[in-house]
Amino acid sequence: MVDSSDIETAAIAPMTPGDIESFHRALDVVARERKYLSFLEAPPLDQVRSFAMDRIGRGDPGFVAVVRGEVVGWCDISRHDRLIHAHRGSLGMGIVPPYRGRGLGLRLINATLAQARRAGFVRIELSVHSDNARAISLYDKVGFVREGVQSDAVHIDGEYRDTIMMAIVERENAAR
Repeated sequence: MVDSSDIETAAIAPMTPGDIESFHRALDVVARERKYLSFLEAPPLDQVRSFAMDRIGRGDPGFVAVVRGEVVGWCDISRHDRLIHAHRGSLGMGIVPPYRGRGLGLRLINATLAQARRAGFVRIELSVHSDNARAISLYDKVGFVREGVQSDAVHIDGEYRDTIMMAIVERENAAR
């Protein structure tokens, strides 16, 4: 059972190297639900560490929600690596089940988007499973717009699912 004071006191902070193992555990919990992420279990810890350290080293936006020393949610934006796409980034996020629907997602995404704006991102993209109403509602709330649907883009446990492509474009963030 999650205490409401846990939600109120959850720290939303930039991910640090010290968060990586806990992030890996949270990532694995969400992945093993087999409904929200693009993988069915977390990659090995060394791969997650490499991904996180690379993202941190580049200064890509990434925040975690931490309760009693454990990561319970995350939101990050990975900048595209080719020069002609470097104004763009892909958003990923997740929250472990007991902490969903309590405002942490909004706090995480707002912190991450604010950092992305400061870092000069012009376009932030994501894909979301079409049956993930809670996430779609959150993305709508913070200004993402639907750009299209990829039919049968996901195949899990014998079922095909569509994904919705969404983005925020903010040209005022462009480097002049």
